[in-house]
Amino acid sequence: MQRRIIKSLVVGLLTLVLLWLAFSMLAAGQPMWAVGVLALGGSALYVYASARTLAGRYLFPGVAGMLLFVAFPLLYTMQIGFTNYSSTHLLTEARSRAYLLEQGRFDEAKTYDYTLHSEGEAFRLLLQQREQRFISQPLTLKVSIDKPVALQPLAADAPSPSAALPLRELLRQRDALMALKLTLPDGTLLHYAGVREFAPFHPQWQAGSDGSLSERAAGNVYRPNRDTGFFEDGAGNRLQPGFQVGVGFSNYTRMLLDADFRGPFVSIFIWTVMLAGLTVLFTTLIGMTLAVLLNWEALRFRTLYRTLLFLPYAIPGFISILVFKGLFNQNFGEINAILDAVFGIRPDWFADPLLARTMILIVNTWLGYPYIMVLCTGLIKSIPADLYEASAIAGAKPLTNFFRITAPLIVRPLTPLLISAFAFNFNNFVLIALLTDGRPDYLNTKLPAGTTDILVSYTYRIAFTDAGANFGLAAAISTLIFFMVALMSLLNLKLTKSKD
Repeated sequence: MQRRIIKSLVVGLLTLVLLWLAFSMLAAGQPMWAVGVLALGGSALYVYASARTLAGRYLFPGVAGMLLFVAFPLLYTMQIGFTNYSSTHLLTEARSRAYLLEQGRFDEAKTYDYTLHSEGEAFRLLLQQREQRFISQPLTLKVSIDKPVALQPLAADAPSPSAALPLRELLRQRDALMALKLTLPDGTLLHYAGVREFAPFHPQWQAGSDGSLSERAAGNVYRPNRDTGFFEDGAGNRLQPGFQVGVGFSNYTRMLLDADFRGPFVSIFIWTVMLAGLTVLFTTLIGMTLAVLLNWEALRFRTLYRTLLFLPYAIPGFISILVFKGLFNQNFGEINAILDAVFGIRPDWFADPLLARTMILIVNTWLGYPYIMVLCTGLIKSIPADLYEASAIAGAKPLTNFFRITAPLIVRPLTPLLISAFAFNFNNFVLIALLTDGRPDYLNTKLPAGTTDILVSYTYRIAFTDAGANFGLAAAISTLIFFMVALMSLLNLKLTKSKD
């Protein structure tokens, strides 16, 4: 009975904490986060508090982790793909309007110098402009003050309440001072204008009842255009910053219908598929061949060879990529030095698109073949030796053994791993970013695109580097990449099943 009471108290306390978190997020203007926290937390409480969900207690962490780290990022990315989210449209409409309403200028002719004086745990503000002096009542700066603080005149010869605090102490109270608004006896409202100054503030914009903004000086009216995501006047002039709006499928139609964008996009997509496919093909051929050779019992020092051939996989990939970047250097690289000495040529690996792609395939094959070699070695070890003994009695040659026994028996278990290797190389961002950074670039394109870019590196350049941080378009491309990889993986799995 006592245990049940303790359990009920703990569940009740956790429920209150969960409700407090959800209401806090709702009050902060994040209703979707509040719903998500409430749903996830409520599900956890139900699963672990109910006696009827014993099996669910083991499944819940995995399901919750999948929802948080797989489903949620995917859905959030898809949602961004239907917006104009970019470096010029970072804010919501309300926050963009609030930012513009905060813009203005301080009246430098009516600036008041101030000092801060301690009085117990409170402080007094002393403002001075020429012979005019004004002082505040004791203020507790630890508590936010919403109403303007009225100042009282102070005679020029009146003593200060105490010694003025040094600059270091002023900086400690800066956040509280910035939130203060002071009123002089004549009604003038003063705002924080600097570390040592308060001054009248004249806003540049005035909010209209219909959501518009009016320029106080010129009288121009800017209204929110929810198609473009800007405050615009009648002549089409725009205010910065813009705000986020839904654009429907425009990011997707841009990829498919805009000829200037579609050209490099299609080329990059074809190269991405080629890179992933050829890498899997070459690494499989080399890895499987080495595995078969190293399985030959008559070969001496097999363990040493396996260790040496496995080293490329043991060394961190980014180190190997940077080493190869130096080896392929046109002027100082060892590869060109050897080619120059033997054939009298010095290829420009990083400037010619075909050579750059060839270099990427060479490096990626070098990095990937040890993985396939180890897999094939283990699979070959699992093949019964009786099959090879029977083949030897029948007088079969080594190639016959490979094509009739080894290959058919290791292809089926190897296929899912090859599919995962294809998906990995389809999104092998590190290789492109460290080796070529997508260069050389295509010429005369609306968005920067490189001949060695793959879809994921192209998306990164659109989102974070060269194209003005176009997050909406990058999210659309990311969503497309996800569905492409998923579709190709399902197709490969289906083809694999049809062969069983």
